[in-house]
Amino acid sequence: MNAPDRYIEAAEPRIRRLSEAAADRIAAGEVIERPAAAVKELVENALDAGAARIEIAIADAGRRLIRVADDGEGMTAAELPLALERHATSKIDGSDLLNIRSFGFRGEALPSMAAVARLRLVSRRRGAREAWAIESEAGAVGRPAPAARAAGTEVALRDLFFATPARLKFLRSDRAERAEIVETVRRLALAAPHVAFALRDVSETGDGRLLFDAPPEPGDPPGARLARLRRVLGTGFADNAVRIEAERDGLILTGYAALPTYSRGAGVAEHLFVNGRPVRDRMMVGALRAGYADLLPKDRRPAAALFFACDPERVDVNVHPAKTEVRFREPGVARGLMVSALRHALAEAGWRASSTLGTAALGALRPEGAPSWAPRPHLARPSAELREAAAVFQRPDPTPDLAPGAWSARPSEAAADAPSPGPLGVPLAQLHDTYILAQSADGLVLVDMHAAHERLVYERLKRALDAGPALAQALLIPQIVELDPLEAERLLARAEEFASLGLHLEPFGPGALCVRATPAALGPCDAAPLLRDLADEIAELDRADGLRARLDAVLSRMACHGSVRSGRRLTGPEMTALLREIEATPRAGQCNHGRPTWVALGLADLEKLFGRR
Repeated sequence: MNAPDRYIEAAEPRIRRLSEAAADRIAAGEVIERPAAAVKELVENALDAGAARIEIAIADAGRRLIRVADDGEGMTAAELPLALERHATSKIDGSDLLNIRSFGFRGEALPSMAAVARLRLVSRRRGAREAWAIESEAGAVGRPAPAARAAGTEVALRDLFFATPARLKFLRSDRAERAEIVETVRRLALAAPHVAFALRDVSETGDGRLLFDAPPEPGDPPGARLARLRRVLGTGFADNAVRIEAERDGLILTGYAALPTYSRGAGVAEHLFVNGRPVRDRMMVGALRAGYADLLPKDRRPAAALFFACDPERVDVNVHPAKTEVRFREPGVARGLMVSALRHALAEAGWRASSTLGTAALGALRPEGAPSWAPRPHLARPSAELREAAAVFQRPDPTPDLAPGAWSARPSEAAADAPSPGPLGVPLAQLHDTYILAQSADGLVLVDMHAAHERLVYERLKRALDAGPALAQALLIPQIVELDPLEAERLLARAEEFASLGLHLEPFGPGALCVRATPAALGPCDAAPLLRDLADEIAELDRADGLRARLDAVLSRMACHGSVRSGRRLTGPEMTALLREIEATPRAGQCNHGRPTWVALGLADLEKLFGRR
């Protein structure tokens, strides 16, 4: 035996088998990373059990107590110990890991919680005569014992992470953890509109403080879903959202997407679901943002609640221990369906802009610190003589001396009492050679003429690009670009698509491409970095939208420079034509940079502003 062999034989084994308790605590770190994760797992178990009402109680942001009670199927005494064993589940039998139709299926949640906290599980099977309870502390499971409870299940989780105190140091503040729990319950409530949810903070004595409450929504599934969206996301979202309904190759997408002008500063309003499961999938979030391309500023995020439905075998939900990510069998089909459905629905919305803009404008018009005036019906009404004298005194001069440039409309061109030919009304005046003031059927409309015309010109340029091949600039000396052979093959597979956009490619030996023409709109450009960016995009996302995105950016700049500039006076017919074209143009509610093109104030808003209501 040589020296190395003697060393190996004498050395202690470096690979050790961990104890069951240590393995359970490590696994718990993957599944139960924070109190909100425990709430999510317990509520999903309740939904899988067919619960019609789910009540959640927390104390100290879930650190001291998490209790979830439901009226679902319940369990028998023999099933309670099995529920606390790892990889024991009633959701699947293990023969088919693709046809998963429940929230849970891994059999890890309850054992993970039992490994790091004090857990008490009480359950009564529907139709059974008695309930049973079982307790566990840091993984040590007791025996089932009789208990008192109605049909359903209640799980009480106390002193979370007491067995792994180091994990407590990584939790955020109580306020942040509580907010995460509320958001988790809100997402699950959106997924199950026919189920009642109640979340309470019982840190103090008594019944606690109600953090979230959603009674069951009546009606058919579409009506119940919209009602739950209105309840959870607010009336503002429901009133400013367009309906999404599309299908492609067996994938069904439904839901609601907010108008671009109803945007948020972060992704908190991006709610995505796959077969009823809330997910935070990078591919789906990217598709959502692509659907709003050139409609939002870079620092704004869309608001939407979108629901994918498909055969469970076409989507893999077993890609993350917390089941928050999914993988589609045909990701390109799913992404294309979402992008095209969003763009089509937002285009059909046409000139619409968020109704919340009027509220914001109303707040801006009210002077800071001014009192909120209210009507005073107790004040005496002036006599008829006083009202007539006031009318004579306030009658305007027939030839008023207006400030130069303040108004440019003339009564003969835009009469205030003319019938409104469209939703944006009749133009009355041009303010400071920048804004158009119009009277609509129920109030007034203020239009930013440059922003509006910029969007109109941009949409015309895009339609022209879609109508035929883009103009190409032939290179006097073709450029040879050296690439990885696989990257070159990917680009050549889309050569026809690139040619329609003005980029002409030909093979030039192994791993090399010959660029004979580039899009004329891009001007002089180096083809090498452009091809590498496109190759990277194809490799990562199986698409090549980068070239079209660059062309659209050029068209946007062209539209900005080619549109009506602030400071130009418009005639009455020109203002009327601009308003009518806004009404007929898709996505005209916002400019190329995502800013609103018009704001409306209803009569009710004006009456509030002047204290009439």
